[in-house]
Amino acid sequence: MERKHTFENKADIRRHLEELAEPDYQKFAVGLLKKPDSAIWKQEEQDVPDTEEPPELLGVRLPMLRDLAKKLAKEDLNFYLEISGGDSFEEIMLQGFLLALRPVKKKEDFQLLLQDITEHVPKISNWSLCDSFCTSLKSVSKYPDEFFAFLKNYLTSEKEYEVRFAVVCLLDFYIKEEYIDRLFPIWDQISHPGYYVKMAIAWAVSMCFVKFPEKTWNYLSDNRLDDFTYQKALQKITESNRVDGETKKRIRAMRTR
Repeated sequence: MERKHTFENKADIRRHLEELAEPDYQKFAVGLLKKPDSAIWKQEEQDVPDTEEPPELLGVRLPMLRDLAKKLAKEDLNFYLEISGGDSFEEIMLQGFLLALRPVKKKEDFQLLLQDITEHVPKISNWSLCDSFCTSLKSVSKYPDEFFAFLKNYLTSEKEYEVRFAVVCLLDFYIKEEYIDRLFPIWDQISHPGYYVKMAIAWAVSMCFVKFPEKTWNYLSDNRLDDFTYQKALQKITESNRVDGETKKRIRAMRTR
């Protein structure tokens, strides 16, 4: 009998991912996901210990996971959304890529996508699972105001990666003329002390500067960011290839406030 699907269950997917895994890359990827020593970055805020066990990392490269998700979505997206998921980094990442491929043609489709996202976000336990998932959610741009309101629910979460999820989505999709003035108060209001929240805000502020330099100058001159996030935002601006040398000198002069 001809097989209906390439994979019939979670175990089939897991076996395939294990076949794609590269031991050397696994060691490299584990190193990338290690949290820095808190002594390096902790200034006024107290570090927040990790409360979740990191997922097993098999060692499959992200382009392979994206290509696999596209292949499975073309074959039978709804079926693979049902059977995807698992305990490893790659299984979680693959499921995120799959749900991001859900077509959004009408409001009902968008509501289903939001349900999927709500179920998926608690599975995010490191910056890579977060950021790769966020940047894949391009279909949310069809309902920007609704997704903006959805994200605000995560900004006051006690969970580090739920807040980072919201910040990175705002960074990816809302640094635009019609939203920029709403973003600066959001950066000021986030109070989570987690390292990966602070780094996401710093990254977001730097991208605001790249796209809206005058507005961001004004914000940097009068903001409520903690010192670590503020300094990291300035650092990221000076590291950008899209900022000229003279502007970088002015930014460096703002390190003392």
